[in-house]
Amino acid sequence: MTYIVLDACIRCKYMDCVEVCPVDCFYEGENMLVIHPDECIDCGVCEPECPVEAIKPDTEDDPDGKWLKLNSEFSKTWPNITRMKEPPADREEFAQETGKLEKYFSPAPGTGD
Repeated sequence: MTYIVLDACIRCKYMDCVEVCPVDCFYEGENMLVIHPDECIDCGVCEPECPVEAIKPDTEDDPDGKWLKLNSEFSKTWPNITRMKEPPADREEFAQETGKLEKYFSPAPGTGD
């Protein structure tokens, strides 16, 4: 098992999770974060930190493995992030929206630390 970031993070990107991660396994995209599944130690401390509940074990909410694949793929190309930054100003507008992958996901990298 590993933890993964789901589409609830897209356009919200709160980043509270990166502050508590003991192994710095978060990677930053333009409008979301991902977890590197090979670096995650499955401690679970990041999950309750996410205000939009975008972090889950890969055994939940990912029956076809789509999110594990996305996290794995982009954690290899996006920069590592270990410090919390200011989340997007319009995050509240997108916090309760669903189906954000198809509408808003950007494969562009973020800036990292």
